[in-house]
Amino acid sequence: MKKIILSLSFVLLLTAIGSAQKKSELIAQINGLEKERDSLKSLVTLAQKNEKVSTARAESFEAQVSELQDANATLLKNLNSFAEVSNKNSNIVNSAMASLEAKEKQLKDIKDAISSNDSTAIVVLTNAKQTLGENANISVSNGAVVISESLNALFGSDTGTAVTEKAETFLGQLAQILSVNPEIALTVEGLSMTGNLDLPAKQAASVASVLQTKFSVDSSRINTLGRDGNLKEGVLLKLHPKYDAFYLMVRESMKNGG
Repeated sequence: MKKIILSLSFVLLLTAIGSAQKKSELIAQINGLEKERDSLKSLVTLAQKNEKVSTARAESFEAQVSELQDANATLLKNLNSFAEVSNKNSNIVNSAMASLEAKEKQLKDIKDAISSNDSTAIVVLTNAKQTLGENANISVSNGAVVISESLNALFGSDTGTAVTEKAETFLGQLAQILSVNPEIALTVEGLSMTGNLDLPAKQAASVASVLQTKFSVDSSRINTLGRDGNLKEGVLLKLHPKYDAFYLMVRESMKNGG
């Protein structure tokens, strides 16, 4: 009986010892699991914090991207507007340049015409001096070659209106100058000291008539008038460019230049 009791006691002791060991191991495992749990909690907490930070950054980046997209859209719009304005300005500049070039051409044409007329005046002046002689009363005024002749030399008196035979010789020489210079015209001006313009107008017309009838000068090349001579009397024979042709040239140039 004692042996049985001892045996049971030994078995119980062994069982108790085994249970104690298992409990200790379980406690150790539980402690280990709790540590792992605490570590995982820390990791989860850190991950959650990182997630919040990442979310905040992502939202910030999204906001920046949105702002950049808006800025780019505005920039593109402004660039398009700038391009349109630049094109308009370029068109305006091109138009202005074309207009300036046209005006420059008009001015060049007019200057060339004036230079040509000035050159012609020199030629006519030389020709007049050669034809009429160095003693002839010849001058240049406003681009015209002016030949002065007295009333007595042309009409035999201050009040005469019929050209004398001697004066016809002089007018023949004048007609010769007109013949070799077909691009010029003649203005015959009768000058009066009294204010009566009827007589000088008739005297100028008489000179023109002789040139037309006896020397075949085209009437379209001759103008006549009587005017106040400002204390001078006589006849002025002005050889000058054809003003009508010059005016038409300028008008045509202005028209073509827009």
